[in-house]
Formats: sequence, structure tokens, C-alpha cells
Amino acid sequence: MSLIQNNLSINEAWQALFQKYNILSEIEKNGSFPIKASQIKEYKEPRLMAKWDSSDALPELFRKNKINILPDSRSSYVLGDFILYQKLPELEEPVTQMAQVELPDFESIQVNEISSEANAIHVMILSGILNDFLGTDENVATFNGRMGTGIFDFTVDTYRGKKQRIHVDNAQCEIDGGFENKDSIVIMEAKNVVHEDFHVRQLYYPYRLWRQKVRKPIRLVFSIYSNMIYRLFEYEFTALEDYSSIKLVRTKNYSLQDTRITPDDLKNVRCNVKVRTDDNMAHADVPFIQANSMDRVISLMEHIYENPMTSQQIAERMDFDLRQSDYYFNAGKYLGLFEKQKEDRQRVVVLTNLGAEIVRFSYKKRQLKLVELILQHQIFMEFFDSIILTGMLPNRKSIEKEMRNLNVCNESQIVRRASSVSRWLIWIFQLTRL
Repeated sequence: MSLIQNNLSINEAWQALFQKYNILSEIEKNGSFPIKASQIKEYKEPRLMAKWDSSDALPELFRKNKINILPDSRSSYVLGDFILYQKLPELEEPVTQMAQVELPDFESIQVNEISSEANAIHVMILSGILNDFLGTDENVATFNGRMGTGIFDFTVDTYRGKKQRIHVDNAQCEIDGGFENKDSIVIMEAKNVVHEDFHVRQLYYPYRLWRQKVRKPIRLVFSIYSNMIYRLFEYEFTALEDYSSIKLVRTKNYSLQDTRITPDDLKNVRCNVKVRTDDNMAHADVPFIQANSMDRVISLMEHIYENPMTSQQIAERMDFDLRQSDYYFNAGKYLGLFEKQKEDRQRVVVLTNLGAEIVRFSYKKRQLKLVELILQHQIFMEFFDSIILTGMLPNRKSIEKEMRNLNVCNESQIVRRASSVSRWLIWIFQLTRL
């Protein structure tokens, strides 16, 4: 591979491929376009070019043209206007009402340092969470890892409104957790990164593989562990050969620590906040926030704690594009959690001493400290006081007006960044919902 090709971004590499093979016209004419891994490798490694577990990470070219990609063998893929991602339900249940579980007293398990999917699954089993969620006892781990899918056909919905038929010949799939109990086989996809949606392939390909191998019913579980909270979702496919027939069966959330935060707790934090004076962009040394999800800021903080990462590595680990990596780094820097250091001739994102300290806090102490760091910024302090007084969240126009008054960013950035202010305020007050 040439040096120039190595330096291409994923979006640039796909632009070159789309142009060389006239991919958009082929998809419009035939409904799909087959492409070999060797063709992709002319411009960049296929492993970087063809696997995005959430739609956040899709290259701009894909998003703009409503194109997605599926593996159909170990060495080939198919491109089309397939609808491949399933939106995850919002976390609407107050943390104060979640089922709280107790862990056995193992010295080697620290709930605020569970940073890998594998460890999250271990804790899920040891704590009894998986048994409770499935309503069955003795879920025994029997399989996991990478394996071939076997041969099967399926249809998938498209943005054109038509079903597209796909043939899969022993593509590769990876299963995070496979279990068996007296009634069923359980396939689990586990994440420790918060996203708004997930790639249905992660459940569908393993489901089709194991549907050919076992007689027991198969239950499909999607799990997210972040910020000491488990979110579990059970899905089913109502039609075996229809990728798009996925249906949510149930969802339940579990906490590993005391999550009770009261309005008085928030008010006490507010009383002790010292407001910063450097929010005006003329004096600030960090851009104003453009990162809607505090949960993702926390998730990134948890990952960086054990493993400092470059912006590119953050993008790959969190399923971000590079621009989002910068947004979330700057959000963490805005709160005093992240900084960059030079390491092995490259710049890596690390936690500040404060960030590392907060990761080790209990759930309640961690959330309240993050609230304090947010309220140190004048715009959040003012809106917090207004919400306490009126019981109402500010509307977007009010937020935009105050952003102009405080001169926190350029006029062209206000509309987009006002959304982040709103979402962070919502996050704060959701901590206390009863």
C-alpha cells in the first residue's frame, strides 16, 4: 500500500472507490454493489473501512447518500441503501428506580474500573443480573469469539422502500457471550460505550448461525455497561429470513451502587460552586461544548482511565468520526477531565489528575462532582438557578440568547452548540427523577 493511500481518511478512501467503480450509479441501477476486500485494500485496510457498530461512525459519504455496507463472505462485502441500524430506546427510567444488585465480595472486582466488555459480562453473571433479566437460572457460558456464519439468505429493508435480497457465504461474526440454560440458547452482544443505535448485524448473523446448529429457542440480548449502570435489551426476529424484522421484547436497567440523588443534593452542590470567569471565547483556552451526550463523555473518561488514546483511537473505540473525537475531547477538557500529552512521538488524550480521581469515585459522588464542574461555567449556573426557581427547562431560543450575551462561541456555532447546553441541563436534572 502506498504512503498516499495510507494517509487517506476513510471518507476520502471511499470517495476514491465510489468514483473508480461508479458505485452510486450501480446501486441505483441494481439495488446493490458487490465489492471485494482486495478492492477496498487498494486504498485502505478493509477492517477500518467496513465495520461501524453505530451509525455515528459512518463516513460522511455514506450518511449523505444513505449507503451502508454488509459483509457477505470473509473476503467480500455488499453496498446498498440498506437500513441496518436499530435505534436504542432512551434511558427513561430514573436511576433512582433501577434494580440495584449486590456483588459478591471479590477483591479483584472494582465496579468503577470495569472497562472491557468481557469483564462487564463476568460481573453481569456473578451479580445474577443475567439470570434476573432472562427469568431463568443457571445460564452457563458455553461459547464466544469469532466464527463463520455458515451459508444463508435474507432480505433487508432499503431507503427506496424495497426489500433487497442478500446471500451470505461463511462471513465472519463475533459473539461476545453465548450461554445455555434448560430452556434456551442465549446470544449476547455487549458494549461498554454509549450510542444511540446499534448495527443489527451483530445479533442477526450470530442468530442465523446458531439457528442452524441448535433445537432450543434462541434469545438475543444486547447489553450496555457504562457509568456503573447496566442496560439490557432483549430482541427477537419475527421472521427468520428478514433482517429488518427485529423487535424489542423487553428492557431493564440495573445499578451496582446507590444511585439516590435528591434535589437537595444538587442544591448543595450549587451552593459550593465557584463560578469561572473565562467562558467568554476571547479569554477561554478551550472551545465551547459541542457534545450532546454527557453519558458518552463519562464513557470516554472510563476508557481513557486505563488506556490513553490518540484521536484516531478514540474514533475507533467509541465509533466516532474524527470530528466527534475532537468534540468530545474538548467537552472533557472544558470540564477539566482531559488533556493531551506527547507519548511515543504522538499526541494522546489522557485524564487529568482530577479526571482520574473522579473515575474512582462511587456512582453518587461521581455524578455530583460532574454537576459541580458543569455549574462552574456561568451559562450552566444561570440556567440551573432558573430551573430550580421555575421548574422549567429553558427553551432553545433562551439558550441561544444567553450564549450570545456571554459570547461563548461564534454566531455560526450557536444553534448547534445550544443543543449541547440543553442536553447537559437535562442530564443534570434526570439524576434526581423519582
